Amino acid sequence: MNILFFITPKAETAYIPDSCTLRQALEKMEYHKYTAIPILDKGGRYVGTLTEGDLLRAIKDYYNLNMHEAEDINIMKIRRRWKMDPVNINCDIEDLMQVAMRQNFVPVVDDNGVFIGIITRKAIIQYCIEHSDLGKKKERKKN
Repeated sequence: MNILFFITPKAETAYIPDSCTLRQALEKMEYHKYTAIPILDKGGRYVGTLTEGDLLRAIKDYYNLNMHEAEDINIMKIRRRWKMDPVNINCDIEDLMQVAMRQNFVPVVDDNGVFIGIITRKAIIQYCIEHSDLGKKKERKKN
C-alpha cells in the first residue's frame, strides 16, 4: 500500500516558516487548535515540529514574557524537546507505522526534503479499523 493514501496535503495543513516569531506560532496554533505544528524553511523543507510543550517550557525557562515581546522571538531559538521524524514519500507502510506510534502526525517529505503534507495517526487507525473484523462487523450492523 502506498502511504499517499493517508496523506493530508501541504495545501490543507497549517505550518509555520522558520522565520516565524513566538507570537505568530502561538496565534497560528491557537487558531487551528493544534498542539504541534510543522516548521518549514524558505525552500519548503521540513526542519522540525514545534509543540505546545516546547512553547510553554521556553516561556517558563527563558522569558518573562508579554505578547509584545513575543513578536521579537524567532521560533528557531526555541529548544524542542522531541525530534519528530519525517518520512520520505516512498517509505513503506511498516516504516510509517513505526514513526506514527511515536508521534500524533508524521511529516512527509520528498527526496529533496521538501514538505508535502502530513499523515495523522488518526487516519491510520481509522483505516485499520475499517479494514479489520471490527470494522466489517460495524458495517454489517448498518445494513
